Amino acid sequence: MVNETDIRKFSKQCEDIFEQVGRDVIGQKDVVEGAIIAMIAGGNVLLEGVPGVGKTRLVRSLGRVFNLPFSRIQFTPDLMPADVTGTNIIVKDENGNSQFQFQPGPIFSNIILADEINRATPKTQSALLEAMQEHTVTVMGVSRKLSDAFFVLATQNPIEQDGTYPLPEAQMDRFMFKLIVPNPGVDDLMDIVNMTQKTMDEVADAVCSGEELLEMRRTANHIPVAEEVMRYAMTLCLATHPDSECASAAAKKYVRLGASPRAGQALISAAKVRALMHGRFNVSYSDLNDLAYPVLRHRLKMNFEAIAEQVKADDVIRMVIEELNGKKPEKTQTVAQTEAATSQVEAPQSESNADKKGKRKFFGRKE
Repeated sequence: MVNETDIRKFSKQCEDIFEQVGRDVIGQKDVVEGAIIAMIAGGNVLLEGVPGVGKTRLVRSLGRVFNLPFSRIQFTPDLMPADVTGTNIIVKDENGNSQFQFQPGPIFSNIILADEINRATPKTQSALLEAMQEHTVTVMGVSRKLSDAFFVLATQNPIEQDGTYPLPEAQMDRFMFKLIVPNPGVDDLMDIVNMTQKTMDEVADAVCSGEELLEMRRTANHIPVAEEVMRYAMTLCLATHPDSECASAAAKKYVRLGASPRAGQALISAAKVRALMHGRFNVSYSDLNDLAYPVLRHRLKMNFEAIAEQVKADDVIRMVIEELNGKKPEKTQTVAQTEAATSQVEAPQSESNADKKGKRKFFGRKE
């Protein structure tokens, strides 16, 4: 059972982790918090942002802070699955006899940086599926267990170019969070440039070991969740399905496929960690509402109407939350502008049609 001492220890370790990561990463508070929450909860993270906003540096810094072995895989169109998982090679023993020996790939580590994962072919992307979910790797019919402290932190370039392959739905669902890494502001950019003029190397110190990380995860798992809060979390996930009994108006209009049961698991696991980070012993509605965006945004498949009106997944999530909380969902800026422009165009047309009807009788004859 979790006591007050465990909560204080958890909060102190989180403060040390944030402090050390802040020595390497300037700004990006929400992104850093989301990545740390996912790692403590045992999930994988997909970081999306344009080149140069610090995605790779954040992952390397987390490897230093948690003092875990770190491997980087640069995904390219010519990368093969064996380059990720490893393969059997022929070696000779002391007697000169040839035999197969397994050569582990870079996935046999604790923190895997899958850099620009959308540049690899679907065949290579699928090499991560088993490792991300079951923490095992099967090569030539033999399954090998990975460490319990295993994380895949993948980066994705949103700029569509030749040689990029969108991630399949099965793999997207295995990421606990999808975090959007924005461009820094003026002040943050000045701090970044000043810091990198001194050194480009990471300077964060290790403040948490792999065993301590697993202990933090076990502590978070014992945090209680009230029945009404749990019901709200599950309703929030089901409200993204257009054909569900809990379907929201936004989902019926803009969503083709909603979130999977993994979204509910991720939402509760992450909410427990966030509650402890803020020194609370229970999960609140605010935890679920704030975490709904990184948990659900990559699990929603938008329909044609959403694409035509430029409605994004975050807009739908916001409307679902507002509907569940009894608020009238606000229209997105794009939808409001479209409706305003349509009304301005249709008003003169209707007026001119009325004039024409007054001047003409049946079969278009004039009065």
